[in-house]
Amino acid sequence: MKKVRFKGQLRTYMSWPLFLTIPLIICNVAVYVMDRNAGYVVSAGIAVYLIIALILFFGNKHSVVNDMVSFATQYGQVQKQLLRDLEIPYALLDEDGRIIWTNEAFEQTFHIKRGYRKTIMSLIPDVHKESLPGIESETETMIAYEESDFRISMKKVDMQMALESSDLLDAVNLDSYLIAFFMFDETKINRLQRDIDDQQLSTGLIYIDNYDEALESVEDVRRSLLIALVDRKINKYFSASDALVKKLEKDKYLVTIQKRHLKDLMEKRFDLLEDVKTINIGNEISVTLSIGFGIETGSYQTNYEYARTAIDLALGRGGDQAVIKTPDDITYYGGKSQMAEKSTRVKARVKAHALREIIESNDRIIVMGHKNTDVDSFGAAIGIYRAAKTFEKKAHIVVNEVTNSIRPLMDEIVHEGEYTEDLFLNSQRALEVADAQTALIVVDVNKPSFTECNELLGRCTSIVVLDHHRQGTEKIQNATLSYIEPYASSASEMVAEILQYIHDNVKLRSAEADCIYSGIMIDTNNFTAKTGVRTFEAAAYLRRNGADVTRVRKMFRNNMDDYKARAEAVRNAEVVLGAYAVSVSAPSGNASEAPTVIGAQAANELLNINGIKASFVLTDYQGEIYISARSIDELNVQLVMEKLGGGGHMNIAGCQLKDMTIDEAKNLLIATMTEMQSEGEI
Repeated sequence: MKKVRFKGQLRTYMSWPLFLTIPLIICNVAVYVMDRNAGYVVSAGIAVYLIIALILFFGNKHSVVNDMVSFATQYGQVQKQLLRDLEIPYALLDEDGRIIWTNEAFEQTFHIKRGYRKTIMSLIPDVHKESLPGIESETETMIAYEESDFRISMKKVDMQMALESSDLLDAVNLDSYLIAFFMFDETKINRLQRDIDDQQLSTGLIYIDNYDEALESVEDVRRSLLIALVDRKINKYFSASDALVKKLEKDKYLVTIQKRHLKDLMEKRFDLLEDVKTINIGNEISVTLSIGFGIETGSYQTNYEYARTAIDLALGRGGDQAVIKTPDDITYYGGKSQMAEKSTRVKARVKAHALREIIESNDRIIVMGHKNTDVDSFGAAIGIYRAAKTFEKKAHIVVNEVTNSIRPLMDEIVHEGEYTEDLFLNSQRALEVADAQTALIVVDVNKPSFTECNELLGRCTSIVVLDHHRQGTEKIQNATLSYIEPYASSASEMVAEILQYIHDNVKLRSAEADCIYSGIMIDTNNFTAKTGVRTFEAAAYLRRNGADVTRVRKMFRNNMDDYKARAEAVRNAEVVLGAYAVSVSAPSGNASEAPTVIGAQAANELLNINGIKASFVLTDYQGEIYISARSIDELNVQLVMEKLGGGGHMNIAGCQLKDMTIDEAKNLLIATMTEMQSEGEI
């Protein structure tokens, strides 16, 4: 302690009695001048004062230093104890995440003893070494531990700065650091936020899909009873969830419901969709509903706009389903039943007149289908070509690859000799001829990524979409006219109807009628699947315009190798989940058809086996796995294919998988169906 010196304010405070002797000596000199005897007395007093001051300064220095050291020690202990007793769990870590020191709250939270020296990752698996502060001086993360939510804050403590003032260690270019680890319990805050979120109001719309058709199928005296029963089902279902239901029109309802109750309905997969079908008072057609909800936008107006978008999606996908739209996602429920065919052609007539105006207002028409053009896409494109030529417009069809399935039809068109050489264009040539006065008509597809030339969608200002597949999340956004009817058997059927209304003098050539008829025949599997009254009426119209059934049948006969390849796929099929046939179609070197076509044909054949509800055939073609899915009426294969990134409609769907083997794709398909069955989706 002898080498310890006072400094600062303490040194000044301890030294001022000594400094006070200087003015006393000056006063003593003045006293000497006035009276020598008095000066002696004062000098003696000053000497006594100086001796006492020196004794106090040097004699008490040791005890003062001891007291100061004792105070500093006690103060450090108080700080340490306060840190130990801090209610916030706190720990010190080294740069590798190893625990150096913990307080009591931290030890109690993780049920460990004092002196725990393992890594923080051993206590909290959600905290990874990559999440520790490295380049960043501070990081944050959220974890859940024992029913509590914690916000973890980790801050770097630079060892260089901490040791610069140390008298014991010399820090020279030290790069090491410690990590201060804080845990803030935000369980109550998160619970309150969830409660607030759950209490937000969501807006929904309910439409009766087949209101007029259901009423027409019941006696007049019972129609009011049918309407009353439907109203009661809807009101009772939503009233149980503390929702407000307001009838807007005869077949439309507005629903306001808290988000937490909507979550319960989502967990039940909107069982109202199935419950309303049980209403039977003699009606031959079951009532089906479409439901659309918009949530999580933070605005009632935006929620309503999202609900309208959701209900449009539900209707565009065939009805009998619920659609939930959020700013980030769209979720589908239901959609298990066939959509009832509309007997009226009013919509077809209105769309035909709108299409006529678009064709007449543009100088050039480009027709485009989906990738790997099939018979239905080709037939629909030929029909639109004839409509454009009726109005004396230049028309082209985009075909990048002539597959074996459409080659007979294209050969028949070419052999006619009445068509220009630029009737069929590839994507590059189509982009060159497209200009501001070009209308683009997309047939048999409504997903931009599946079209023959996606770039054309951004090049043309007038876009028309004609399709019979159910809409999904991805759709053509800037369409001037959209005519999507999932109940139609094929795009060729829709085009055949449009041709009857677009102009009174549409003259189809026999080759063109053959193409459109072929599209209907192929997509309906020789008029055995998804056919209705309007399908046969369209076929009759084409027959009157020169379509030859025998000629078409001869064009689509299979050769022996194709037939064997299809039979082999049927032979290798296995039944999964008791009712679904899954097979792999191996490509044949001598087959004339594309492997995907053979796979689709095999999927159709598998449906002829008793007890099979749906069939799935996988084909490895050009580095991708193609899945053809088919069903009759017991499974909506579109729902399964959408889970894998594809789509289609209830009876015919498909998807393409990349970056996997065919065995991996098969296992993924089976796992997806197993999960969907366990959750009640199929």
